[in-house]
Amino acid sequence: MIKAIIVDDEPLALDVLQTYIEQLPDIELLCRCNNAIEANDFISKNEVDLIFLDIEMPKLSGLDFLRILDDPPFVVLTTAYPNYAVEGFELNVVDYLLKPISLERFMKCVNKVRDKVEKKGEDKTSNDTNGNQTEDFIFVKSDKKFIRIHYTEIMYIEGLKDYVIIRTPKGRIVALQTMKSLETKLPADSFIRVHRSYIVNINCIDAIVGNTIEMKEDGKLKMIPVGKNYKGDLTDIIERKRL
Repeated sequence: MIKAIIVDDEPLALDVLQTYIEQLPDIELLCRCNNAIEANDFISKNEVDLIFLDIEMPKLSGLDFLRILDDPPFVVLTTAYPNYAVEGFELNVVDYLLKPISLERFMKCVNKVRDKVEKKGEDKTSNDTNGNQTEDFIFVKSDKKFIRIHYTEIMYIEGLKDYVIIRTPKGRIVALQTMKSLETKLPADSFIRVHRSYIVNINCIDAIVGNTIEMKEDGKLKMIPVGKNYKGDLTDIIERKRL
């Protein structure tokens, strides 16, 4: 089942796409959003496979919204203006639908999406079989370049609004990234979210005292708070590792 949302400020456009989607058994419409702000909030809290995205909307355009997403779902642009096509495909959209959208054209678009979703599933299965998913590093964009960081180098990550600070023995790396996107990429057996603003490398923890984690940073004591909503997960790890 492909989980989709529609983002458009025109009620008629929302109604048309919803009608088309409801005729397909393998696409589930999760939400209708009137603007990109609503869509961003929904995506941050839910798993979405596909966005039908209008371009010219108030507050934030569809293209600008697409640019701020760290790991966007598959995107189909829906617009009455053909002049955005090149820019849209530069952002790796699956398709570009010109309004008014016919059912025939919509079906062709959905077939493209199905092919993309199936290939993504096959790639994941292949990676799981071959063990390639256990790569030991990630790339983050910092200061106009992509920096490779091995998981073993990461001591902890601190979130600051739209930025994160990745602390390593070599120093700090500031990246335009969200805590949520990083958390999904880090291996769960080595990293744990302990606070709304902190992810820590379990192997770097020296001690846990009450609601505080202690570790060494540049030879000095670093104390990281443990949020009450995350204490249970940390306690489970302690119990598994305890002698």
